[in-house]
Amino acid sequence: MTTDTDPLCSEEEKMLAGKEYDGFDPHLASLRTQTRQRVARLSHMRSSPSQYAAAVRDLLGSVSDDNAVIETPVYFDYGRNTHVGKRFYMHAMCVILDSGRVDIGHDVVLGPGVQVYTPQHPLDLVARATKVVTAPSVSIGNNVRVGGGAIILPGVRIGNGVTVGAGSVVTKDVPNNVVVAGNPARIVKHL
Repeated sequence: MTTDTDPLCSEEEKMLAGKEYDGFDPHLASLRTQTRQRVARLSHMRSSPSQYAAAVRDLLGSVSDDNAVIETPVYFDYGRNTHVGKRFYMHAMCVILDSGRVDIGHDVVLGPGVQVYTPQHPLDLVARATKVVTAPSVSIGNNVRVGGGAIILPGVRIGNGVTVGAGSVVTKDVPNNVVVAGNPARIVKHL
């Protein structure tokens, strides 16, 4: 078993395990650069369906079918830590900071400018100076719609059949079959 101070445990392994890690690690920086190159490739493949599906698969950790659509411009930290279900659609200008794992279910639509964050920086000023970060995972269930400009914070779990109102900030878990809206997002309707 490795620990946060175990020299055999890489910063990437710590990051994916939800442990404290150094976000400025050179290997992680290199991975982020490679992701930007894969996103650029994706942008150029949109007119060729077979090449586009391959570019989506190359960018993300897993894709359940060849119907995933990612409109560009878009930003991912790593891409490979994001896993999407069938019939996934992401509108332009979305940001997924996937230092931690991001699981997105089937039939999910992210409106323009949606942001999903996993990196979480310390609130304590002394800890913050160490440049250490954690990355709690985020999950979004099946048949979810996330309105434009919404933000989903680290560690949040969104249930199935949820609608997140445009511009909402989701700070805590959301149960199945509800509409949430506001900052912070609150349940405004049960479906």
